[in-house]
Amino acid sequence: MRLSTLPTLTAAVLLAFALALLASVALAAGTDAGRGQVKFVARQSEVALEGNFRTFRADIDFDPAHPQAGTVKVAIELASADAGGADADNLLKSREFFDVEHFPRATFEASAIAPAANGGFQASGAFSLKGRSAPIVVPFTARRDGATTWYEGGVTLSRLAWHVGEGQWADTGSLDDEVLIQFKVPVNH
Repeated sequence: MRLSTLPTLTAAVLLAFALALLASVALAAGTDAGRGQVKFVARQSEVALEGNFRTFRADIDFDPAHPQAGTVKVAIELASADAGGADADNLLKSREFFDVEHFPRATFEASAIAPAANGGFQASGAFSLKGRSAPIVVPFTARRDGATTWYEGGVTLSRLAWHVGEGQWADTGSLDDEVLIQFKVPVNH
């Protein structure tokens, strides 16, 4: 690949991780996905790259007064990754990145939600991507605004731990291993 195409391709990789991380805190019944946002931020050769996912389903039942009773289940359609261009989007779908032909979804299911020291919360559970599953913890906040509760947060993941960006893309000298996933999701009550 030419060096000039790397930022676009890297954005695709980052977007894929954003999608996966969104799965960790995501949406609920009454979610207004049109106003929600899930994005990823990665770095390639010291340049920040951003992207997002267009299709996901999240079932959230959460009361900040009783976080331990909350539930979160998220499924993200990896083929919906939007990295800003067809080449980058197609790269994310490829075997080296998400391998959507064999692994069309990333999922997260919280097994526990607890208060965090900063006044926020953390959802702990199993995250699955590309045939691998492992526990992750996703910090988030819940802010009420009229009839809407906004869930916001983010987490940094290792793309290589999930085998995202294999082959020539495994070199962390040009594409950083860490990918920040950020989300801002409104739930209407």
